[in-house]
Amino acid sequence: MTSPPPAPLTHRRVLNIALPIVLSNATVPLLGLVDTGVVGQLGRPEPIGAVGIGAVVLTSIYWVFGFLRMGTSGLVAQSHGAGDRAEVGAHLLRALAIAGTAGLAMILLQYPLFRAAFAIAPAGAEVEALARDYLAIRIWGAPATIGLYALTGWLIAIERTRSVLALQLLQNGLNVVLDVWFVLGIGLGVAGVAWATLIAEWAGLALGLFFARHALRAAIAQARSAASLFARDKLDRLLRVNGDIMIRSVLLQASFTTFLFLGAAQGDVTLAANQVLVQFLSITAFSLDGFAFAAESLVGQAVGARQPGRLRRAAILTSQWGVAGALLLGLVFWGLGGAIIDLLTTAPQVRIEARQYLIWMGFAPLIGVASWMFDGIFIGATLTREMRVAMLQSVALYALALVVLPPFWGNHGLWAALMVLNTARGLTMARLYPRAEAAAQA
Repeated sequence: MTSPPPAPLTHRRVLNIALPIVLSNATVPLLGLVDTGVVGQLGRPEPIGAVGIGAVVLTSIYWVFGFLRMGTSGLVAQSHGAGDRAEVGAHLLRALAIAGTAGLAMILLQYPLFRAAFAIAPAGAEVEALARDYLAIRIWGAPATIGLYALTGWLIAIERTRSVLALQLLQNGLNVVLDVWFVLGIGLGVAGVAWATLIAEWAGLALGLFFARHALRAAIAQARSAASLFARDKLDRLLRVNGDIMIRSVLLQASFTTFLFLGAAQGDVTLAANQVLVQFLSITAFSLDGFAFAAESLVGQAVGARQPGRLRRAAILTSQWGVAGALLLGLVFWGLGGAIIDLLTTAPQVRIEARQYLIWMGFAPLIGVASWMFDGIFIGATLTREMRVAMLQSVALYALALVVLPPFWGNHGLWAALMVLNTARGLTMARLYPRAEAAAQA
């Protein structure tokens, strides 16, 4: 019995994958606002600071494991395209095993981890005590949070992005309801915020596992043994792909951290203005992620099906929507950027300073869209070594731009250097793009 022909690649299919991701991303900032707003009703600054610093500590640690979403997405998409249903579930099982191990390690190492975090970012005695209470509760959600990275990548790979949206709505909605009940209803304070998040994380994982139940059962049923499921060659590939992505992500994060630190050296007002303008970049990333994720899924499936022509069409269709989105965002930022700045800050000096550099926000989406889209294409094709190499080359050019431009052009030079980074990322991966089509011919 022959398998049915793959569904045609159309604009509608791209949007069916991308739009739920865009909507899902839109719910992310809401949770932080609710957490802050709820503890803000307690009438004291210390609970707000404790929740803020605790969330930053955990987010920074969890960020290291973001590679699990991307690596899972590419590998699963290829198996899905090849019609290998057993491997579609097996990839998820392996990723969940890594997530569980990493989460357990975080629980066991929580004391040195948190001690190091407070040594780097010390706080007042009361804030630190409250933050430690918050972290002592939240840390038990580590396996669930990291596991959700793997489940999200798996759902994206098989084009079930509406399920990703459902996960976000359940997790964030439950968190908001429990926040209000635990903190304002029964007076648990900072601990109530932590318990609300912990319960929501495990509820999200439970729903994700429910969505993946058939694939997981099939993988377990068809595996001859645990040894075959976790065979050395399969684990080696998983670790290689995820290792390359982790190195690339660390380099990218270090580049943005350097940008913020160098901005701080130019004064408090400039630092604040840059922080406001960085939110424009966050809006861009959240908006364009959907099209990059669509590229991950459709390109990965084309590689699995050994159809380079289909891969090329997937890359073109998703990139067309990415460029359209970037153009729209650029026009919005140019036209309404001043109003957005005024919403983000009430400080007159910061508003004036941010407007001086607003022109870069109009260019940023168009300059950065190639790097976002090629990231999706390369993740789908699991060209993670190429992503790592391209990032190393781009960071080298960025470092050179940081040496040359800011001394002569001030903060404009700093923003120009950041544009150099994103331009270099797009160009270096564009040069390597033929390897993606070659991967579909192998």
